[in-house]
Amino acid sequence: MLERDAYILAGPTASGKSAIAAALAREMGARILSADSMLVYKGMDIGTAKPPRAEIEEFGMGGVDLVTPAEEFSSGAWLRAAAAWVRDVPRDRPLIIVGGTGLYFSALLRGLDRAWTMPPPAYPVIQIDRAVVRARIAARLDDMFMAGLAEEKRRLKARYPVWSRTASRAIGYRDGDDRDKILTRTYQLAKRQDTWFRHQATPIYVAPTVDDVRACWRMHGPVRVTFA
Repeated sequence: MLERDAYILAGPTASGKSAIAAALAREMGARILSADSMLVYKGMDIGTAKPPRAEIEEFGMGGVDLVTPAEEFSSGAWLRAAAAWVRDVPRDRPLIIVGGTGLYFSALLRGLDRAWTMPPPAYPVIQIDRAVVRARIAARLDDMFMAGLAEEKRRLKARYPVWSRTASRAIGYRDGDDRDKILTRTYQLAKRQDTWFRHQATPIYVAPTVDDVRACWRMHGPVRVTFA
């Protein structure tokens, strides 16, 4: 097992957490680990709002492009990939873990099969008005269609005719998905994420700004993480 200190930032989709983490990673010279269950799939770029390739390379980002849509994936697989990734990160480089998949954070902080023996460690979770999130989701969705989401989906379905159970749940890639369905499902996802962090974590709620997250990290410090 490998223990490291890491700065965590969680929150619902479209809350701005990835951009905030990127800005702070530049300040800190940090590496970033994605805790997002859809960013693990190769080729699913537009519909998952995956960071640009240049940004992935800039931060040596882990947790991204791990498997194809035809392959099954799980929290355990992500945890193993995270452990392999962190071994190549120098000890003097800060770590930032950012995402919205609560089960990944839970697996990272307590292991896969262990119950909490004490309250979950506290870490910042972005708190944002749901009406603002819905508006952001709608705007982002328009950008996705303009960027070629339909063509990306067609290309992936042609290359991988049979998708894994996990990949087939990806919003925006299901058969019959149109803009309204994607908007509704993404907004429902944001609400579920918000509820998960409220009840399954010990959230330190922060506004969706670089200044607020920076201040929270300075006040509370990093979290000790065990990479199994």
